[in-house]
Order: sequence, then C-alpha cells, then structure tokens
Amino acid sequence: MVIASAHGLAPFIDRLALRSVLSPGEQDALLALPFDAITIGARRNVTRLGEISSHASFVATGLVGRFGQTASGQRQLTGIHLSGDMADLLSVVRPTGVGALLALTETTILRVPHRALRAAAAQFPAIAEAFWRHCAVDTATLMQWLLNIGRGDAVGRLGHLMCEMAMRFGGEREYRLQFDLPLTQEQLADATGITPVHVNRSLRRLRELKLVTICRKRVDIHDWDGLVSLSGFDPDYLALDIGNRPKVRLLSA
Repeated sequence: MVIASAHGLAPFIDRLALRSVLSPGEQDALLALPFDAITIGARRNVTRLGEISSHASFVATGLVGRFGQTASGQRQLTGIHLSGDMADLLSVVRPTGVGALLALTETTILRVPHRALRAAAAQFPAIAEAFWRHCAVDTATLMQWLLNIGRGDAVGRLGHLMCEMAMRFGGEREYRLQFDLPLTQEQLADATGITPVHVNRSLRRLRELKLVTICRKRVDIHDWDGLVSLSGFDPDYLALDIGNRPKVRLLSA
C-alpha cells in the first residue's frame, strides 16, 4: 500500500540540499511524495537485474549495494548506498535497470512511485535540477570506482573505499574517523575487485601501517592524512562545496 509521510523522506531532502538550493515549497512537495515502506533481509535483492521498476528506492536504514553480474554469476559491486540515498533515481527515466540493487544488511526501503517523482520535477524545475545533479554525482562516483579498481593496488583500493565511506557517513561535509561498516570480506572484495584473501591481507597491511583498523565491522581511521595520501583520495568527485578541509568528527564508541 502506498502511503505518505511528513518525515519519511526528510533525509532525502537533506541529501539533495548538500548540492542544491530548494525553497520551502519545493521541500514540502518532496515531503508530500507517497511511498511504500518495506524491510528487506541481508543478501536479498531490492531490485533484480533487468527488472522493470515503477518506483525509485530510497534507503531509509541499512546499506544497499548496486551490482552487475556476469553470465557465470560473478558479481561486481559498482556502488554502495547509505541511509539517506535514493539508490536508483535514474530509474525514473530508465525503468529497466542495467544493474541491480542488493541489501547488504537488513534494510528498510521507501519505494517512491516514478509518476510522483516525475510530477514533482515537472511542477518545480529546481527539483528536476536537484534530481539531475544527484544522478550526475552517482555517475561521477561510478567513474571514480572504475578508476580505483582499474588502476589502484589492493591496499589503495580498500583505503580509498574507507575514505569515501568516512566522508559519506560524516554527512559529506566532514569526515568521520570512526563508523560502523557491517560488510563481509566477500562484500569488500566485490566492491574493490579483489579476492577475499587479498582483502584480508590488505586490511592487515593497513593496520600495520597504523592507518586503519577494522574490528567487528567497526572502522577506526588512525591517520586520515596518511590514508588519503596512500589511496590518492580526492573528494571532488562527490561535488561538494566544502570550502576548507572537512572537519574531523569522532563518533562515540
């Protein structure tokens, strides 16, 4: 059943507001969008390869991976979506996805009908531009992942992923030195294009270099500047008007 909520999509507005200016009326239009809330277990599909969708998937809680798959069944993660992300906004104009979405953890998805998103964009040009910019950042992030996998070594690939997650968990205008990343080594391998064995070795190397420790799915970054240097991380692809260097924000244990 499709329902509406004054609060369910508020984090989506916060995410759009990182890069776009929306008036109170435009924000109200987004808050009024209808949606259907579902909970999906870990390692279950949110959308399947080749599925024709009539809605976009907003990640209310949990982690979602975007992936492609070979004919032999091998998967490659091409993006990770956090709480607050509209994981497949591009499906509004291309309902048949070239990729698929997988719940990496237990996840709550708000399914927003394409027709409602199209109506809001048609009524408010600033909303259409915000959607466009959101999709452009997704594309830039995908290009950065491709570069990282194609040219980075195993340790640098994992370091780059940790830097990106630190920025995104920090709200993208500051970075967090501590955050939960409940991914298995197999999922980290699928995200970085290396084997689980190489993930284990690379995590050990990052720990030996006193850059990052991952214990019980908890990430602790000990040397941000060192990790940035090792992985060649530059947040410009996230299209943020940060100004000065992002602030450090520590999470409580």
